[in-house]
Amino acid sequence: MREEEIERLRGVVRDCVSKHLYSSAIFFADKVAAITNDPADIYMQAQALFLGRHFRRAYHLLNASKIVFRDLRFRYLAAKCLEELKEWDQCLFMLGDEKLDEHGDAYETKDNSDMYLDKDGEDREMNISSAICFLRGKAYEALENRAQARQWYKAAIKADPLCYEALECLVENHMLTCEEETSLLSSLQFGPEDGWLSSFYSCLIKKYDKENVVEAKFKELEKESSKTDLSSQSLMCTLKDNTDLLACKAEYYHQCGEYQKCFELTSTLLEKDPFHLKCTLVHLAAAMELGNSNELYLMACNLVKDYPQKALSWFAVGCYYYCIKKYDQSRRYFSKSTSLDGTFAPAWIGFGNAYAVREEGDQAMSAYRTGARLFPGCHLPTLYIGMEYMRTHSFKLAEQFIMQAKAICPADPLVHNELGVVAYHMKEYNQAVWWFEKTLALIPNPLSEMWEPTVVNLAHAYRKLKMFREAITFYEKALTFSTKSLSTYAGLAYTYHLQDNFTSAITYYHKALWLKPDDPFCTEMLNIALADECRHGIDPKIDFH
Repeated sequence: MREEEIERLRGVVRDCVSKHLYSSAIFFADKVAAITNDPADIYMQAQALFLGRHFRRAYHLLNASKIVFRDLRFRYLAAKCLEELKEWDQCLFMLGDEKLDEHGDAYETKDNSDMYLDKDGEDREMNISSAICFLRGKAYEALENRAQARQWYKAAIKADPLCYEALECLVENHMLTCEEETSLLSSLQFGPEDGWLSSFYSCLIKKYDKENVVEAKFKELEKESSKTDLSSQSLMCTLKDNTDLLACKAEYYHQCGEYQKCFELTSTLLEKDPFHLKCTLVHLAAAMELGNSNELYLMACNLVKDYPQKALSWFAVGCYYYCIKKYDQSRRYFSKSTSLDGTFAPAWIGFGNAYAVREEGDQAMSAYRTGARLFPGCHLPTLYIGMEYMRTHSFKLAEQFIMQAKAICPADPLVHNELGVVAYHMKEYNQAVWWFEKTLALIPNPLSEMWEPTVVNLAHAYRKLKMFREAITFYEKALTFSTKSLSTYAGLAYTYHLQDNFTSAITYYHKALWLKPDDPFCTEMLNIALADECRHGIDPKIDFH
């Protein structure tokens, strides 16, 4: 057969692959490889078999070739077949025993391939070494060696910053702390044309920086180019309405406690792209915080119908039942979610919370400990372990675990708030004030209603230190967020009472009792305040006898 005819058949194979006609591609690739016995044609046949999901046959073809251990592309595709067959030890053997240097970088792998793969010379290729590091990471993760998986994912993205999947695994599976994520990004060698990618990656990682820092990252990607010539416009100006970027922004709003803002943004995004799963997860989280059970029900129904095998779908069902306070059912579905995907962090946290809310501490602790072990970069399981210890009045242990959470994520205001609560319970009121003020300093302005308990706690701590003026200031600030807080009115009343301002004290005791008429503390203190006012209202100089 003439060379032109063989080249035409190669073109047919490529076209069949692009049209997803894999049986046709396999048929013609087999004939080309039989005629030429060229490594590039054998590789093309193996690719067609792989895409047609004939993994065992593709692996056999690659393994039978004489160059599988000499050509990186052959080795990589053979390992991909073993990945699909879930033969993880064999997959690692096929990839070879490459080592990492002291910086966690893979030693440079020489690509000895001379294959002609008919690539456009202008195409930018992903570094094959990066792809191999990533696959090695996946194999180690499947073998539950998450420490090794983390090292190889880091090596993959260091070898080539275009290996987004490696960053996705590190971020989504909470394998790195806040500081480690930032450090990894700063170590990446981006090309001069990849400035936008560096900015985009910085929006994907944990967003607990100061408000102006995070907002600046988004603005950098959203800014419009001032140039009128479209051909020279920055790539960034086209990302303003990008769903991935806006999903990151929604995640940031959720972390800030701006749940309504987050929900509105995710609702808009899901109208545009109803199957964007990252956005869906943030949407579910915001709906949970807002108590929007109708939205959770609709989302859960659609997800179970479209993705019955995804952990996210059954997590959504668990969220719905949690929201309507049917905790036994919610536990069942969170458990189902973890059995489908043991690396889905939200389900483990939901599972623990569903036990904790019923004060079933041992089971809650078990779920949180599993979460803390699986997700070393996620501070929430460790934080919740601390909160469980606080519930059982083991304050020293609580402090120890919450400090661990702080080490993982030093800028989360919730962690500082809980440290303040622990200090308050341990009667370390100066320390409590310091933590509560630190909490408020970390929250983006203006403060949302979510942080009203922190303001009240700070007022309580000031009252304990007999700094009554500061206490009253913060109680009054808390009332601007909510006028239905018994604790605020009772605290304000008691503070005025301690200052011998009985009239104001009586007013606020009444307001507290209007919210809860049978509150024993306010009832008793109101009687004492009325008696004190009567006693102090009499001129001591008048002698009635």
